[in-house]
Amino acid sequence: MIIYFAVDFKSFETERLLLVPTSVDDAAFILELLNSPKWIQFIGDRNVTTPEEAKAYIENRMMPQLHRLGYGNYTILRKHDRAKIGSCGLYDREGLDGIDIGFALLPAFEKLGYAFEAVNRIKEFAVNDLHLSQISGITTKDNISSQNLLVKIGLRFEKYVTIPNDTEELCLYVWKG
Repeated sequence: MIIYFAVDFKSFETERLLLVPTSVDDAAFILELLNSPKWIQFIGDRNVTTPEEAKAYIENRMMPQLHRLGYGNYTILRKHDRAKIGSCGLYDREGLDGIDIGFALLPAFEKLGYAFEAVNRIKEFAVNDLHLSQISGITTKDNISSQNLLVKIGLRFEKYVTIPNDTEELCLYVWKG
């Protein structure tokens, strides 16, 4: 078991949203998100089926990078009611050059501009604060809405890739500063 000490990581704000580092307090929400139909279809089944497994997923898959690099996965909350609606972040993903920008929303919050608002803010952080010179984004070939969002925030299709421990060919989008 990994034990983390309380550290104050950067949060972000947009007109309608708050983006806060995902913590074990988000386990019920992460359980719901990981088991949403589009997550399973486009990102993959993580075999997380209980709140305890969701907590372990956060501790073992999300928090290590946050503590190692100071950024990672963020839970997206609507400002007006603090509803947890999705997640986005910057990921140091094996097999990709540059940092990967990723995002997912619960189905009820899709097509309302929230994903663009959150992901665009995270990209601004990556460019302006972290001074990243390259940002990548990967999607499945049939995830047209995610492809469109990556283009909308300035990434361009570069090529098809496969990442380690996966056989599916993915679309790689890249932004270079």
